[in-house]
Amino acid sequence: MNGLLVGRSVELDRLVRVLESATEGTAGVALVGGDAGIGKTRLVGELVARARERGFHVLVGQCAELGDALPYLPLADALRGAEPAVRESAAAHPLLGQLLPGTESAPSSGLTQQRLFGSLLGLLADVQPVLFVIEDLHWADRSTRDLLVFLSRMLQSEQVCVMGTYRTDDLHRRHPLRSVLAELKRLPTVTGVELGPLSTGDLSDYVATMGRVGAQELGEIVARADGNPFYAEELFAALAEGDTLPDGLASLLMSRVEVLSEASQQVLRAAAVAGRRVEDELLREVSGLPLAEFEEAVREIVSRGLLRVDGFGYTFRHALLQEAVYTDLLPGERTRLHAAFARLLTAPAELAHHYLAGHDLAGALKASAEAGRLAERLGAPAEAHSHYDQALGLWDRVDNAAELTGESRAELAFRSAIMAADSGDNHRAVVQLRALPPTSEVSERLAYYLWETDDPAGAVAAAERAVESADNDADLARALATHARTLFWSPRLKEVETLAGRALDTARAAGAADAEVGALLTLAIYREYHGDIGRAHELVETASALTTCDLAMDLRARFHHARIHYEQGRLGHAAEVADDGIKMALDTGLKWSTYGTDLRFLRFLIHYVAGEWDQAEAVAATFPVRVGTQPEATLSSFSLFVEVGRGLPGVESRLSWLRPFWSDDLVAYMSRGLAAEHALWQGDPAGALEHVRAAMAPLTPGEAGALRLSALGLAAMTELGDFDRAEADELLERARFTVEHGPAGQPGHLGPEGLAWGLRAEAEWQRAHGRHDVELWRRVVAAFDFGFVYEVARSRWRLAEALLAHGEREAAQAEWELARETAGKLRATPLENALTEFGRRARFGGGSGGGGGASGGPGGPGSLTARELEVLRLVAEGLTNREVAERLFIAQKTVSVHVSNILAKLEVATRTQAAASARRAGLL
Repeated sequence: MNGLLVGRSVELDRLVRVLESATEGTAGVALVGGDAGIGKTRLVGELVARARERGFHVLVGQCAELGDALPYLPLADALRGAEPAVRESAAAHPLLGQLLPGTESAPSSGLTQQRLFGSLLGLLADVQPVLFVIEDLHWADRSTRDLLVFLSRMLQSEQVCVMGTYRTDDLHRRHPLRSVLAELKRLPTVTGVELGPLSTGDLSDYVATMGRVGAQELGEIVARADGNPFYAEELFAALAEGDTLPDGLASLLMSRVEVLSEASQQVLRAAAVAGRRVEDELLREVSGLPLAEFEEAVREIVSRGLLRVDGFGYTFRHALLQEAVYTDLLPGERTRLHAAFARLLTAPAELAHHYLAGHDLAGALKASAEAGRLAERLGAPAEAHSHYDQALGLWDRVDNAAELTGESRAELAFRSAIMAADSGDNHRAVVQLRALPPTSEVSERLAYYLWETDDPAGAVAAAERAVESADNDADLARALATHARTLFWSPRLKEVETLAGRALDTARAAGAADAEVGALLTLAIYREYHGDIGRAHELVETASALTTCDLAMDLRARFHHARIHYEQGRLGHAAEVADDGIKMALDTGLKWSTYGTDLRFLRFLIHYVAGEWDQAEAVAATFPVRVGTQPEATLSSFSLFVEVGRGLPGVESRLSWLRPFWSDDLVAYMSRGLAAEHALWQGDPAGALEHVRAAMAPLTPGEAGALRLSALGLAAMTELGDFDRAEADELLERARFTVEHGPAGQPGHLGPEGLAWGLRAEAEWQRAHGRHDVELWRRVVAAFDFGFVYEVARSRWRLAEALLAHGEREAAQAEWELARETAGKLRATPLENALTEFGRRARFGGGSGGGGGASGGPGGPGSLTARELEVLRLVAEGLTNREVAERLFIAQKTVSVHVSNILAKLEVATRTQAAASARRAGLL
């Protein structure tokens, strides 16, 4: 379907090494095996292209499924398609020439195998270097197999590479190629390469090369194709055409089934109804065959590679093979086989499947409800939700449904909604809960999930209904705890502590552990917000020590425990708690739930802030680039921290995949904020400012995210030179409001990082206005020194600039050296480059001197910004405005503004006078 090779770099490298050895005079043979459609032919095509680039003559021959009817078919095929020079040389060897079209055959007595083989060796020697490819050896005739063995043993120092491909799934126990392969792979000149299924990531990348595909369709293709690119292509084409399984693929798969005996086909059909795997005894019972006949049938199936022995049962060689056989069944045959399995099975999930497929709706309803309860007990919420939903879909089609399931429809639907939320699908849970009668239990869960999905008004209304309608202490405790949580960032913040305290007392009296944890966490966050960090830690540790029956609540407790440690700069404690929470999420299948996602990105941030960038990059590598869901996009956004910081080449690709998710506030805040930083490193302050504006737009006044974004926006304005001073003032005001009031408009407590970004915004505003406030930058460095390694280094850079502008060269160089050391350890390439350039401009080197520095003050050289200093250096070199613009990748108009500012600040009239003044001040 396409010409791209994906996920085969290791295998291709091995084949290329064989080719390179042949170039150096060591002949070799490569045997490439793999299932049908796994990519053998595509790999051959890539090697052929590499060989031609190296000047090889290429011969490619194809075996055909004709048994021994046409000997030497691939050799004849290769010669017929060879280049003119090779054909001409082959014609000089009579025994080879007769394989060419239009050539009369010699008498059979003269056509001996030995002479033919010798002629081929002579031809290969004549036209070397040569790549000789024989495709589909599993269909090779006996003579071709003998030829392959001969070449493998006889070729030694020729510049010849022989490559053969074969299907491993066609090599049944008695296949004649099996013994040949076993013999050849013992030879030192033979390299065996087995192509396994592509990984999920590689197959996703491969499917993406075929054309536009939605995230859901991509997931379906990858799940069904089992790593097989050919099958993925067929599924892609089928989905594009609206089909489920293409006739072409079904025909391909069924052609191997139809050669089986009737008994074997009967067994295989029964196995297909069982699914991908089936136990031996169960399959024998359903097949209805006598034991001896059954065993002979299974032996034939296994020998042909259609089923594999798996413990005490059998597994289909490929999922699509099972689907093809199943699809080929007649309707009545399928129904009878499902009913037969249902009579013999006891596991609820399997019973539900077979009852439903066998059209026993009552049995399917009862089994589905029981399967859901079992999955719920086992801690598998996604599976439980699926079973419950299936039962709900059957409810109205079955008489006495409540008696069969043991509960009402509303109770079952409530279970389904809870399981949907526990598996990370809060939106699905909200939809289901809104369709139910508004009991206290239903309204409380609705409020909880509405808050999670960012609908605070709806959450408050639902929580109030839950409190009003509670008819027992346990329900009241949960309703009060959730109500307190929904009021947290609202103007009714003062009510939170009273409500949460009442919820805690009620929960403890009722023995409702989940409500107790919820109330404790709300109280902890409230105390944290008001600066009582000691009490907040006590509360959150108490909450984390409790075990509830609510996995989401348990993860929430661990997330907030780790988060509070992190936001107070206690990175070691935060890492320990986050690791524990992540393990819980993985063990319970909640990796993509709200708090499972939050814990993973928090752990990444801990690595990042602590300066553990190798670990951070390793974690970031596990975050998807080709994102298809909002949780994936959130995780992917955090990868940008280290990728932007290190200037890694994948930044642009990641941003392109994140762009469709910029409607999500969190994804936009993270990815656009880091896109702004990336743009600054790339010399595009205008683009950076646009990203900042877009990321700031959805933030409410007082949100902590405004701090970092404000500082970034002000830094971009400094680089622009010509900016809207009113907009700069607005950015600073938003940062100050956040520090002073917080999101609820009331005085609150910020952690060390928040306070540091607030100071950074103040310092960047001063820098944008041409003022280098040394003491302010010292405060910024000290504020980030709680453990934020990278931001300390970046702040030292600006402190060094300020010190230099005030003539304190020795102190400036000391800060510069510390920043460079950190940037080098982090491998923060953009920062390293900026520091190197700054050091060159400042003439930092082997020693540091104190005299000759620039004078401070608003009207002297000390008032020049970093960008103005860059422009001044280039002006001093005699560059025009256009040349300066090209060198710095900024607009010519921007250069003109910088030059005007420079002349005004230096109080000179010409560019020459500006350069002279800068030299006297020690800036050049």
